[in-house]
Amino acid sequence: MQAAPAVVIGVGLLSIEQVHAVAHGAERVALAPALLERLSGARAVVERSLERGEAVYGLTTGLGAAVDTRLAADQIAAFQQRAVRARAVGVGPCLPRAEVRAMLLARLAGLAQGASGISPGLVGTLAAMLNAGVHPVVRRIGSLGEADLSSLAQLFLPLAGEGEAEFDGQIRPGPEAMRLAGIALPALGPKDGLALLNANAESAGLAALALRAMTMALQALTAAGALSLEAYRANLSPIASNLVALRPVPSHVAGAAKLRELLAGSDLLDEGAARRVQDPLSFRCLAPVNGAACAALDTARTLVEVELNAAADSPAVLITEDVLRSTVNFDTTALALALEGLGLGAAHAATISAFRVTKLMSPASSELPRFLTRHGGTHAGFATTQKTTAALEAEIRHLALPLGPMTMPVADGVEDYAPMTPRIVAKTAVIAEHLLRLAAIELVVAAEAADQRDGIRLGAGTGLAHGFVRAHVARLDDDRPMGREFEALAERLTAGELAAALSGLPA
Repeated sequence: MQAAPAVVIGVGLLSIEQVHAVAHGAERVALAPALLERLSGARAVVERSLERGEAVYGLTTGLGAAVDTRLAADQIAAFQQRAVRARAVGVGPCLPRAEVRAMLLARLAGLAQGASGISPGLVGTLAAMLNAGVHPVVRRIGSLGEADLSSLAQLFLPLAGEGEAEFDGQIRPGPEAMRLAGIALPALGPKDGLALLNANAESAGLAALALRAMTMALQALTAAGALSLEAYRANLSPIASNLVALRPVPSHVAGAAKLRELLAGSDLLDEGAARRVQDPLSFRCLAPVNGAACAALDTARTLVEVELNAAADSPAVLITEDVLRSTVNFDTTALALALEGLGLGAAHAATISAFRVTKLMSPASSELPRFLTRHGGTHAGFATTQKTTAALEAEIRHLALPLGPMTMPVADGVEDYAPMTPRIVAKTAVIAEHLLRLAAIELVVAAEAADQRDGIRLGAGTGLAHGFVRAHVARLDDDRPMGREFEALAERLTAGELAAALSGLPA
């Protein structure tokens, strides 16, 4: 059997797509041959600092408010073990396997930058855990976003001989899971505990998964919106390039170009095909609204990939200068704000999607049968689908409300600010899940409405979107329970099946 391809750590940049692939088990990880030299060079700086007796945060001093405590030489190794154990204070639901794997990969990538000074063998231990399928139990609540200390402490408890981990389908004591996987428990030396903990691997790893889902959601929602334009017989002048150029907002320009790509070849582009000279804003503003959401996604993606390939350590090792220096590279305010902006952008796109769905079902607006059923009042058609649509839109709008910075100082007042990034990442992931469900509903409703326009010619992309729906969801004639079909279609959107179908469209 051919081995699964590997994501090589220590060379090149780790991408969101690679995090998704490793998190879901499609790829293994491998360490670049040159990585050992980089890690060994950084470790030597740590050892020389110890020999010189320098005061270095977390190496020869306590952590947080205990920075004023100097560690005796015989306390340093034991202190690193205690640092991991003491910070494993997470509560609440456990992270699913894919999120745990994303965290492990994100921390592995961060350590590979060579600024942590970690013992080189520990990097191999993390890679072995990913490849063997050792997944520590991590509870969600506990990190505020200025380094994900609580989450990472739980993640690495098995390395300290404690905690629990899933291996071979069972939750086991951490040391037992490591033993069964054939992974030796490491001895944590000076700075090793802090090197494992002092990073944003929860925020970065889980954000990568959330953004991959949001990418699928916005692509699907834009395709659904374009199919709704076809079904509504909307006026397409708002996406004409010469009109958009009169106010060339980049996100609007990109949004209109995407719709022209999806609608290329449609008879709706013919003169006189539209039913009205001007349509409701939920149809007319599809390009600027979804374009703005996609621009927010691009901004967030850039920042997440910076985090995945960054050294967030404090103190950080500067190999060429032979020093360790304190940093604030663990601060994730920029990422938190970008994700909040993405959530708001997604909420705007969700709202106009919900309005399009209801208008397609309204005879006064679409000139199609009420609730898209040919049977009249004896059948419900898509009537109650409006309630699910409204519920999803409301949930998305609620989750998009900004969380804001933490206002409660901790660590005896030393840590008096935090961006709350892990919570923002978590709600972004839920927004993406709901947006995928909303896209599934609009696709099905728009496909039904388009089918009721006998003889129309769909565009290249809208035709593919319609065919994708019909390959999995039959037309609605007699009433049937549609919820399971919407959910199943959303799962296909999440897997990227529609994105794959649309990938061959000419730009």
